[in-house]
Amino acid sequence: MRKRLFVIIAVIISLTTTTARAAAVEEKDMAGYLFVYFTGNDISQEAICFALSNDGLSWHKLNGGRPVIDSKVISSTGGVRDPHILRGEDGHTFYMVATDMVSANGWDSNRAMVLLKSEDLINWSHSIINIQQTYEGQDDLKRVWAPQTIYDHKANKYMIYWSMKHGDGPDIIYYAYANDSFTGLTGEPRPLFIPADRKSCIDGDIVYKDGKYHLFYKTEGHGNGIKVAVTDELTSGRWTESPDYKQQTDQAVEGAGTFKLSGTDKYILMYDMYMNGRYQFTETTDLEHFRVIDSDVTMDFHPRHGTVMAVTRDEMKRLTDKWGLPEGVTIPRNPMLTGFHADPEILYSEQTGRYYIYSTTDGVPGWGGAHFTVFESSDTRNWTEAGTVLDLKAGDAVWADGNAWAPCIIEKKIKGRYKYFFYYSGNSKDGKGKQIGVATGDTPTGPFKDSGKPMITDSPVGHGQQIDVDVFTDPVSGKSYLYWGNGYMAGAELNKDMMSIKKKTLTVITPQGGTLQDYAYREAPYVFYRNGIYYFMWSVDDTGSPNYHVAYGTSRSPLGPIEVAAQPVVLSQKPEQGIYGTAHNSVICLPESDEWLIVYHRINRNYLNDSPGTHREVCIDRLEFNADGTIRPVVPTP
Repeated sequence: MRKRLFVIIAVIISLTTTTARAAAVEEKDMAGYLFVYFTGNDISQEAICFALSNDGLSWHKLNGGRPVIDSKVISSTGGVRDPHILRGEDGHTFYMVATDMVSANGWDSNRAMVLLKSEDLINWSHSIINIQQTYEGQDDLKRVWAPQTIYDHKANKYMIYWSMKHGDGPDIIYYAYANDSFTGLTGEPRPLFIPADRKSCIDGDIVYKDGKYHLFYKTEGHGNGIKVAVTDELTSGRWTESPDYKQQTDQAVEGAGTFKLSGTDKYILMYDMYMNGRYQFTETTDLEHFRVIDSDVTMDFHPRHGTVMAVTRDEMKRLTDKWGLPEGVTIPRNPMLTGFHADPEILYSEQTGRYYIYSTTDGVPGWGGAHFTVFESSDTRNWTEAGTVLDLKAGDAVWADGNAWAPCIIEKKIKGRYKYFFYYSGNSKDGKGKQIGVATGDTPTGPFKDSGKPMITDSPVGHGQQIDVDVFTDPVSGKSYLYWGNGYMAGAELNKDMMSIKKKTLTVITPQGGTLQDYAYREAPYVFYRNGIYYFMWSVDDTGSPNYHVAYGTSRSPLGPIEVAAQPVVLSQKPEQGIYGTAHNSVICLPESDEWLIVYHRINRNYLNDSPGTHREVCIDRLEFNADGTIRPVVPTP
C-alpha cells in the first residue's frame, strides 16, 4: 500500500513539474504589446477594441478600430467600459474584466462588472457579476466602476478590485477573489484601499515591483488627479500614500494604466485625458518620477480608459490572423520557441508527418539544465511544447545526474515499426565528466527509455568534452554514423543496434586551420547530405561570445576528410539588429523539396552582458545553396 502511495505521489509531482515547465513565458519572449480599450460615451463606442504595437509607443488599431467583442452579448446593459487585461500565471490563459455600463443611463446607473476568460485572445467566455443582486446589504449601491485583476501570490488566487459608491459616501476601492473558473466571486467584497483623508478614489491600477504593490488611483471630486499608494501585502490595509499627483499635465485625467517595456527597466504610466480626447504617456524607472514622452508616441485611433499587456510573437500572429495585420506592425520571425532553449535538433517524422525540435533547457546557471524538452509543429512556423523527453534529475538515466546537453535524434523503421534513438550528453555519476548516452522510444515525443549506461565515455584525443552529439544516416550506403566532440570532432559508424559504435571505424576528423575569429573548430558537429556531397558544419568560438558562429566544409565520405569551404562562415552575428551568438545548429530539408532550413540558437540580446551563454533562444532561417553546391551565408532574421 505504501509503495502504491509513493508511486501516486511521484506521478503527481512529475505532472506538477511538467506543468510548471510548460507554463513559463519569459519576458524575452514578448514581441509586442496589446492595447485593450473603448472609444467613447455613445453606446456604439462602449465596447472592447484592440490595438497592437511592436515597441509600446507606436500603436495601430486592429479590426479597423471596430469592436472585437459584441457588448450586447457579454453585458447586462449593452455596453462595457474600462477594460483591463491580464496574462494568467500559467502563461497562456488570459483574464479580462470591464465595467458593465452604458453612460447614457447616467453615471450612477450600473451595478455590475463583466468577467471574461480566453486561451487564445480570440475566443472569450464571459459572465456578469451584479453586485447588488449577488450580495445582501447593497440596496444603496450607486455604481460599480473600473474593475481590474491581479494575482495574489499569498492567497494563490486571482483578486478582482474595483471602486464602488454607496449612497452619499465616497467611492472606495474594494476587492474579492475570483472563483477557480473565473465566472464569479468568492466571499464578500471588502475594502482594499481607503485614502487617509477618507475621500473618493477610483480607477485603481496595481503594479508589482521589487516586492511592493504600487496602486495608482484617481482622486475623485477633490483635486482630481492620479496618486500612488504602496504596500508589501495586498490585503493588509497598510498603505503608504504619496502626497503628490503623478500626472504630468494640468488637464483632467483618469484611467491610469501601467506596463513594463520588455527587456528594459522602464515602465510606462499612461492615462486618459478624457476632456480633450487623447492619452498622455510618461516614462519611469522607479514608479515615483515620471517624464512625458508624448513626442515618441503615435496612435491611429483615440482610446478611452484602457490597459496594455505584453504579447508573444505567436499571440501577435494569432491576433493579426484574425483581425488583419495593420500597416506599421511587424510580426517577428524569431525566436521560434518560447522560453530559453539551446542546441536545437530538428526532426521530420515520417510516422507522424510532423516536425520536432529537441533542445537543451537554458536559463539555468552553469548550463545546469537537467531535462530535455520537445516542441512539435505541422509547418515549422508554429511550435507547441509537447513535454519532457528525458529528465536526468528525476533518475531517467541511472548513470547521469545532470547537465543535460545538446541532444540529437534519428527515426528508424525496423521490421515495419518506427523506432527513435535519442542521443545526449550528461554528467556521469562516477565523476568522470561529460559522457554520451542513448535512449529509445516508439514515438517522437516518447516516453524514452535510457539504455542504462553511457556509450561514449572517453575522448579519442585525450582532451575535450564528450558532448554535442550528432547522428546521421548516409542515404548512399544506408549506414548510420555518430559524431561528437568539444575541441575535437570525432565520428564513427553505429552498429545495427544504433546503441553502440564500431570502434574500428572511430575517426578523428577535426577540420583544420582558421582561428576562433573565423573558422577554427570548437564544437557542435552537424552532418547532412545533398547532391552527392557530405556537408559538415560546426560552431566556432565560445557559446557565451557574440562571435559564436557556424562554419562548414565538405567531404566525399561520411567520415571525412573534411575540406574547409573557401568561404566557410555560414551564419554569424548581426549586431545592428541585436542578433548575437548565432550557432550550434541543425539542418532539415523539407519533404519532397530542395528547400532547406537551418535551426540554431542565439544569445538573447537582453542578456548579452549578463550570463549570455545560458540565456539562449532557438531560431529558424532559410539555408540556400549556390549552383556549385556552396552554401550561401545565412541572413539571420529578428
